[in-house]
Amino acid sequence: MHLSYCTNVHPAEDLDGMIAQLTAYAGPIREATGHDLLGVGLWLPARVAHQLDRSTDDVARLRGALADHGLEVRTLNAFPYGGFHSEVVGRSVYRPTWAERARLQYTQACARVLAGLLPDGAAGSISTLPLAWRAPWTPADDDESTRALADLSGDLRVLADRTGHVVRLAVEPEPGCVLDTVDDVVRWLAARTDAGLPAERRIDPEHVGVCLDTCHLAVSFADPAGAVRQIADAGLRVVKVQASAALHVEAPGQAVSRAAVGRFAEPRYLHQVRERTSSGTVLAADDLDEALGAARGRPGLPGEGPWRVHFHVPLHARPEPPLTSTTGVLREAVAAVRATPHGDEAHLDVETYTWSVLPTGVAGLGGDDDGLVAGIAAELRWARENLLEDPAPRAARTREEDAA
Repeated sequence: MHLSYCTNVHPAEDLDGMIAQLTAYAGPIREATGHDLLGVGLWLPARVAHQLDRSTDDVARLRGALADHGLEVRTLNAFPYGGFHSEVVGRSVYRPTWAERARLQYTQACARVLAGLLPDGAAGSISTLPLAWRAPWTPADDDESTRALADLSGDLRVLADRTGHVVRLAVEPEPGCVLDTVDDVVRWLAARTDAGLPAERRIDPEHVGVCLDTCHLAVSFADPAGAVRQIADAGLRVVKVQASAALHVEAPGQAVSRAAVGRFAEPRYLHQVRERTSSGTVLAADDLDEALGAARGRPGLPGEGPWRVHFHVPLHARPEPPLTSTTGVLREAVAAVRATPHGDEAHLDVETYTWSVLPTGVAGLGGDDDGLVAGIAAELRWARENLLEDPAPRAARTREEDAA
């Protein structure tokens, strides 16, 4: 699997700023990891994607900056359209939806730009949102999304013929969205990949698959190996794995646990929470404040079963007790993906975009630029050692090993 880290951790939203990030962060991270060549999963805000799509000179400039710092690109993150480091992001990250023309046009531009950045002979991937936040969503929106992804399938086939680079879209299920779970995305895509469907409603499984964000997977309390089997059994592939870990709160009803997890409640991003009851039912809250009962006068989740919180925590640094992280889910998911027929072709992108909103001292590193470089380098070393070196023993680990 090709390993990279996602640059959506950095706030720049113009080309000059992106290139400056390569100098300030990605290049030093490569040096800190000791590698001659480092993968970066670029986040291209829409304005940059369209600029690069219009200008071969700007693409050449970006390629040159990547080469200067020993960096290569195999994957793009095209989930956030823009404004990902605004003071409050919240649900705006899900707009435009796949029912809006702007989403298709943005993704088409990303695909063409990626084809111009890929190394010779390499395939590329682009992760995208799971259609939209769950409401408002109508049958007409669903139909429009189907047509948009069918159109994109055809575009990606033409792009492969023209450039020799296969670029695949990876749809990323997320709690609270139209496609909330792996089960949702598999059912939705599988119903639209039948070869007998008319072209305007058929999504090509050779060019559209699944992005498995292992933080989202953990939050849903899914079985990692079972989820990967479900994807493969449906004739789909895991195109991309976003290597990420959620917060796990074993006893959220206890005051000490509530105080500890409450430190992670912050306003920029949504931090969806799920609670697994003794009967196996999964209860939901759309944000951590809501789960704690601190938002809009709601009672919150009962706190009788364990919680999983959508907060991407650093892979290499365990939260302080009583909190833990779900790196066990990540290990098991990657091992399961690697065991599938195309598993080692999936792109493995470390995506901890929350460094700037972590509570003070959580990762044990400074909050300055040097601290960010050291932290991401440590995550990449952890990922290589725990996910890519001899996966067989990793598959035997339980999902709760880090809680022990």
